[in-house]
Amino acid sequence: MLPAYVPNSVAACFGGGRPIDGGRVFSDGMRILGDGKTWRGFFSGVLGGIIVGIVQIGVQGVMDISFLPVHTPLSVTLLAVGALLGDLAKSFFKRRLKKPSGEKWPVADQYDLVAGAFLLLALFDPDWLLSAVTPPVLFWILVITPLLHKMANVVGYYAGVKDVPW
Repeated sequence: MLPAYVPNSVAACFGGGRPIDGGRVFSDGMRILGDGKTWRGFFSGVLGGIIVGIVQIGVQGVMDISFLPVHTPLSVTLLAVGALLGDLAKSFFKRRLKKPSGEKWPVADQYDLVAGAFLLLALFDPDWLLSAVTPPVLFWILVITPLLHKMANVVGYYAGVKDVPW
């Protein structure tokens, strides 16, 4: 899951610039996504996830890590892109619920990246998803994701990258 876990942090660090929604509002009068979702953040986040995935593929070739799922260039790309698409979808729905940027949204905040990554894998590489994400792997993803999410947000807050520690 590293190619899915890394993009949000990279996007927070290297984002900024032109918002993806271009400042436009939806039919409800609220911003489509908000200023926090930028093209630079999206593309830097995807690139960060892909780089981590390429490193994992390289490690697979030199170390015996047969207990872990074997990544492919496609799985790595889908995990990275899907994670950020999941985050964008969550932001869209947060705006519809009139939640301001940065406000807590338990469960959605922690699992948006997992849902987005799994959805893209299910659509474009279902064989990899079904072979790699076994029930025990899924269990650990569900347990570890909120812990990593909290840790990354606290670090980002104290590093000055995030306005709130959640």
